[in-house]
Amino acid sequence: MTTSPEPQTSAERELCGLVNGLAQQIADHVREKAVALGLTAAQATALREMTGPMTMRELSERMSCEPSNATFVVDKLEKQGLVERRPHPTDRRAKQLLLTPEGTALRERLLGLLAQDSPLAGLSPRQQRTLQGLLEQAIVKP
Repeated sequence: MTTSPEPQTSAERELCGLVNGLAQQIADHVREKAVALGLTAAQATALREMTGPMTMRELSERMSCEPSNATFVVDKLEKQGLVERRPHPTDRRAKQLLLTPEGTALRERLLGLLAQDSPLAGLSPRQQRTLQGLLEQAIVKP
């Protein structure tokens, strides 16, 4: 007698729906807070992910997008005086992205707004760490 894979499939389908729902809530939250600062969601995501000097490739990986998309976003941020490109200190082929003082100030405001009414605010710090660990285990890295 074989057991049907349906319960496993159903559980995975439900879990996928929950993960997608959470991702959509987070995206909507970022979009809402970005608009309040005169940014697009992509610009807000780039600012959120710029935790220090990094290359365009590093930023695109953090943003989960193609480098060409990250370049477009950084071009806009650079025109606004929020980001600058400098020669990379150890790789002459690469540029390093840095926040300007204005970019750093706007990033701090953005992080404060993102913390307000976050979709994850209903979870304790411990629960957030548990969720993070489970998601890290589930995500298959190439």
